[in-house]
Amino acid sequence: TLPRAYSQLALRASTKMGLEVAGVDLLETKQGPMLLEVNSSPGLEGIERYTGANVAGAILKRAEEVSRRKVRPDITG
Repeated sequence: TLPRAYSQLALRASTKMGLEVAGVDLLETKQGPMLLEVNSSPGLEGIERYTGANVAGAILKRAEEVSRRKVRPDITG
């Protein structure tokens, strides 16, 4: 499990960038986590292989949930 300080920093960084999905690279330092970079189009192969988690599937599920909540304009006429 990711320590809370790390998940909070990753969430803050992606939110400030306006990203619903992001790859956030963090470094472990003596002072705690440090942000290295935020990727708007993250690669998933490594994290899926390392964790065994279906990250791409989770992203698709979240995208479907968000799209259902958004109001779509009527373009028929």
